[in-house]
Amino acid sequence: MGAQKGRDLLLKVDAAGTGSFVTVAGLRSNAISFNAGAVDATSQDSAGQWRELLAGAGLRTAAIRGSGIFRDAASDAAIRSLFFAGTIRNWQVMVPDFGILQGPFQIASLEFSGRHDGEVSFELALESAGEITFAAV
Repeated sequence: MGAQKGRDLLLKVDAAGTGSFVTVAGLRSNAISFNAGAVDATSQDSAGQWRELLAGAGLRTAAIRGSGIFRDAASDAAIRSLFFAGTIRNWQVMVPDFGILQGPFQIASLEFSGRHDGEVSFELALESAGEITFAAV
């Protein structure tokens, strides 16, 4: 993947749970992280007492963070509703010239801020709540 414009990364949610994804906000910054836990399978029989890991056995997680401004009152209301209800919904992250990540996430944190001479902005953190799929474009 070559250099990309950060603004082309889109975050979408299936807010109603109907399979229809809508862009939730105008993100100004965002990040995606993946983690895979290791399972230590070392025993007294391990060669040279070197640590051994059990392949494919660790816990995998994904986290998405973003900040920006809401597109409209409807997207603001949808995100607040999902947060306060603790609802898990399917989300999509569209990365240009790379692919689409999709799966269930829960909003782990939602923050609002604003300056007296500017717009209200938000920060959002999503944590994976199931299997995440990837489709290359």
